[in-house]
Amino acid sequence: MKRHLLIYLFLLVATAANAQHTLAGKIEYERRVNMHAQMAEMEGNAWVEKMKAQLPKFNTTYFDMVFDTNRIMYKPGREVTENAAMKMFGSGPATQNVVLTDFHANKVKANKAVFDQKFSVEDTLRVMEWKEKDEIRTIANFKCRKAVGIICDSVYVVAFYAEDIPVAGGPESFGGLPGMILELAIPRLHTTWVATKVDVVAPKAEDFDFSEKGKKVNSASLYESVSESFRKWGAMGTRQVWWVAL
Repeated sequence: MKRHLLIYLFLLVATAANAQHTLAGKIEYERRVNMHAQMAEMEGNAWVEKMKAQLPKFNTTYFDMVFDTNRIMYKPGREVTENAAMKMFGSGPATQNVVLTDFHANKVKANKAVFDQKFSVEDTLRVMEWKEKDEIRTIANFKCRKAVGIICDSVYVVAFYAEDIPVAGGPESFGGLPGMILELAIPRLHTTWVATKVDVVAPKAEDFDFSEKGKKVNSASLYESVSESFRKWGAMGTRQVWWVAL
C-alpha cells in the first residue's frame, strides 16, 4: 500500500512540474524602432531634421508567433494606424518577414523583402554563441533570464528567455537558448521586440503553412548580395545589411 502511495505521489509531482511548462502556444511581439535615434546618425541634413520633427519617436509594429516543440511560425501581426509622415517615410525594414523554423529538420525558411526585391531564404538553423548573464526580469508573466550574443561579427544582441517555455526559438530566426526568447534588443538597430502576451493554445497544422515568395537564396548568398548592393551607402547601408541578416 505504501509503495503504491509513493508511486502515486511521484506521478502527481511529475505531472505538476510538467504542467508549469508551456510547450505550445501563440505569442504577440511588439517591435519598436527608435526612429529619432536612427536619424541622429544622419545629423546635419536639414531634410532629416525636418522629418524628425514630424515623426513620432518610435515606429511600432506587431508580429505573431505560433509554436510547438517541433516548429515555429513568425509573421506580421495586427496593423497599427500610422500618421501621414510615418506612411511617407515607410513602414520600416523587415516588416514583411515571414520565418518558419523547423527544429526536427534543422531548417529555417524565410520570406524577406529588401525594398522592391523579394527573397525566399532556406538554410540550417542559426548557431549563436550566447553568454548567460545574472539579470532576470518578468515578461508577459514569465520569468526570463538574460543572455547576450553577436551577429554580423560585431552587432551586439541582448535576449531574455523563458525557461518555462522550453522551445529554443524567438523573433525572426533567433534562438538556441534553453527557452523561448520573449524580449530581444539590438542596440545598433535601436530596435526591441517584446512579448506582450503568451496564449497557451494548440496551433493548427495550417498555422505552419509556408509559401515561398521571391528569389531562392541561402543566408550567406543573400548577405553577400545585399552587402555589395549597399556598399556605397555608408553607415545607412551597413544598417540595412544588418536588418537583412535578422
